[in-house]
Amino acid sequence: MTATQAEGTSRNVPVLMIAAIGVVFGDIGTSPLYTMKEIFAGPHALAMDRANVLGILSLVFWSITMIVSIKYVIVIMRADNRGEGGSLALLALVSHAAEGNKRLSLLVSALGIFAAALFYGDSMITPAISVLSAVEGLGVAAPSLERWVVPLTLTVLAALFLIQRQGTTVVGRLFGPVMLSWFAILAILGLRNIVHAPWVLAALSPHHALMFLVREDWHAFLALGSVVLAVTGAEALYTDMGHFGRLPIRLAWYLLVLPALVLNYFGQGALLLTDPSALANPFFRLAPAWATMPMVLLATAATVIASQAVISGAFSVTRQAIQLGYLPRMEIIHTSKEEIGQIYLPFINWMLMIAVFALVIGFQTSSNLAAAYGVAVTGTMVIDSLLIGSVMLLIWKWSPRKVGIFVGCFMLVDLSFFLANATKIPYGGWFPLAVGLLVFTILTTWKRGRRQLMERLKAHSFPVVDFLASLSDRVPRVPGTAVFLTGTSEGVPIALLHNLKHNRIIHERVVLLTVLVEETPFVPEERRLENRLIAPNVHRVYLRYGFMESPNIPKALAQARSDQLGFFYEPMSVSYFVSRETVIPLKRPGFSGWREQLFATLSRTSTSATDFFHLPSDRVVELGSQVEI
Repeated sequence: MTATQAEGTSRNVPVLMIAAIGVVFGDIGTSPLYTMKEIFAGPHALAMDRANVLGILSLVFWSITMIVSIKYVIVIMRADNRGEGGSLALLALVSHAAEGNKRLSLLVSALGIFAAALFYGDSMITPAISVLSAVEGLGVAAPSLERWVVPLTLTVLAALFLIQRQGTTVVGRLFGPVMLSWFAILAILGLRNIVHAPWVLAALSPHHALMFLVREDWHAFLALGSVVLAVTGAEALYTDMGHFGRLPIRLAWYLLVLPALVLNYFGQGALLLTDPSALANPFFRLAPAWATMPMVLLATAATVIASQAVISGAFSVTRQAIQLGYLPRMEIIHTSKEEIGQIYLPFINWMLMIAVFALVIGFQTSSNLAAAYGVAVTGTMVIDSLLIGSVMLLIWKWSPRKVGIFVGCFMLVDLSFFLANATKIPYGGWFPLAVGLLVFTILTTWKRGRRQLMERLKAHSFPVVDFLASLSDRVPRVPGTAVFLTGTSEGVPIALLHNLKHNRIIHERVVLLTVLVEETPFVPEERRLENRLIAPNVHRVYLRYGFMESPNIPKALAQARSDQLGFFYEPMSVSYFVSRETVIPLKRPGFSGWREQLFATLSRTSTSATDFFHLPSDRVVELGSQVEI
């Protein structure tokens, strides 16, 4: 269900709110597990006195207000691409508006691609730090179990990645109720401790944050690197907007999630001032001793849900990147017949699992991992501010002055957090940046390589009219329909030329089929198929899909009307011909040798067109060709 559909069905808003609580807010909702601990006991620990606690609580509250409540919930969520959100959806939206300006288009593309690349680093760190911080509660409940924290964390994570292939339909039904309980308990535990020091509520005033920044100077700047942990996951509100719609997400945030988070952070602040010994793990010390173990179990469940959401997000972003031409084809498995968005990508799943395991084993504790966390998130926030500025100018047609005020305020906050997190780079912050740069290189290399490959194929293609004119009457026509898949919308497909050369036949009906992916999430069924009759019994067919859809060629042809398709479709009389190009890298100007080699390697690992387009394997003829780039 798209955002517009969701918002158009008002009776579903309560249901969608609960579902959104279970998926959208998992990451930001589990931040209280480690944020306050990192601020006062992390590498750049602050002195735990009344002024500092009030200053930090004020910073946390106003950071959440500025970044989440205003920037994402009010402003950025307005910038949807046909109901869908996320970096690539925003990139497609802005790129279309900036088509006339080549420099701006290139800049916007680079920013959007890098934001998507940073997401992969975030999707590796989030499961590691979230589950690890929850299981660390065992050390509070039973100190003798502390040595089992890492093994148990790996066990939980292994189970999480292993069930991905089964889909999340059954487990997903528990997401909403579990997270609803989680936020309710966050609020209750916070209130329970605030009543012992109600004066901490004075930190709602921004002057405490300003006084802290002025008084602590350099230490306050370093503290921002930990304060930002309170807003990690804010971008998920925008990314998952297409699944639930604006209204349910906004209502869930303002009515439940925001109050619960603020109460819990202020409760932790009150606890630290009344019981400084709670610094070892202020979150779990909020609860009475008898409730610690149940809290560990609930926190583990909440962090598994947060991890599930980010893993599913990685699958979704990867599919978008494939459809938009930034990644080679990969195996995509649909895990639900009812929900089109539930997909599983084996390669991404196992790569994420290996990276998450390496992070847990390498960093050992959530405090160590916190050093790596934040860089990718704040980098994405900076990019989102620049992209939303482009939307304000190009699409919303706001005045430059108004855009400058909004973007200036956003950038002031975002850059402050990003620069504060830059100090973490030598201590683990390099990891998400390294992952982001690696993925950015892969995305841009594949996009550019495919463009060059298509140009080479187009340059050497044979015009269809000339090809048909050159056909001899002696070439036998065989019964049936031959569908030749081609990536270019002009010329004769290589597979057709090879078939004629080697088999010396041509089918009575020839269909030249091209799959086009548009920069919109979904394409209406009435625009799915376009047929052009080139010559008698020779058709050029275009199938259009959105970047959130998975192409299924036989299904699209079967669902098309005979008058729309131009002929009667009989599945058993159709043969599919696909060409698999083997890329031969040559040293050409403008494309470095190592990138040519990388593109050739990626091309060899690409999933076959037969599997990706769901072609019946017993009716496919695959013909190979070599192409130099």
